[in-house]
Amino acid sequence: MKSNKVLFVILVCCTLLRPVLYGQATDSLPGIPLQNIRTVKPGFPVKSCIIPATLIGYGVLTLHDKQLLHFNREIKEEVWSEHAHKRINFDTYLQWSPAVAVYGLNLIGIKGKHKLFDQSMLYVLSNMIMNSTVFPLKKFSKELRPDGSSYTSFPSGHTAEAFLAAEFLRQEYKNVSPWYGVAGYAAAITTGYLRLYNNKHWVNDVIAGAGFGILSTKCAYWLYPKIKKLFAGKKESATLVSPFYQSGGAGLSLVYRFHK
Repeated sequence: MKSNKVLFVILVCCTLLRPVLYGQATDSLPGIPLQNIRTVKPGFPVKSCIIPATLIGYGVLTLHDKQLLHFNREIKEEVWSEHAHKRINFDTYLQWSPAVAVYGLNLIGIKGKHKLFDQSMLYVLSNMIMNSTVFPLKKFSKELRPDGSSYTSFPSGHTAEAFLAAEFLRQEYKNVSPWYGVAGYAAAITTGYLRLYNNKHWVNDVIAGAGFGILSTKCAYWLYPKIKKLFAGKKESATLVSPFYQSGGAGLSLVYRFHK
């Protein structure tokens, strides 16, 4: 029987993510009359970043806390050591599913918050932010994976990508239905659990990865309008979209060219 500790970790994560899924941690400014909204310049969404920052903080703290490291080992024993099983590589594909859903919904005519091009730029920008933090941190932390295969355990890149995509799906379709976000986060949580199930990550790697993924997308949605504003008087001349595959990861690269 699975340990209550594994269920406890999942319950805590779901509790922390509940405001993200259902919009209690909003990016809006409460208490502002509707007629005055246009006069308020939106700032960085600090409140909605508290949850992902907390997840990252827990992951980093675990690297130097003996009790939390012991908890890591206990989770590994319950999920892997005491229950021998074959690995399921579905997580490699599942991590992309929320982002694929965005393009699929566009394809069948269900429009999100932004146009397809802007959605693609937001997704690419989110990945740029995530990759610039997660992968250098992997090399810096030099945390040994639980299966002993490499020293790139912390944080989990698969989990970061999954939660990045889940938040991307939620941001685009939260005004259509909150269930799109719920489905995206369900896929992301499953991806994180499979990283534990496959003995590729410690639980703090997964928790921190979730934080990095969510935070990267939130930063992208705050930053993108500012970047787009830089091109406000310029006319688009050419757009190139191409797939890429690097270091075990796939995605889309975009080149956006302008002329005056």
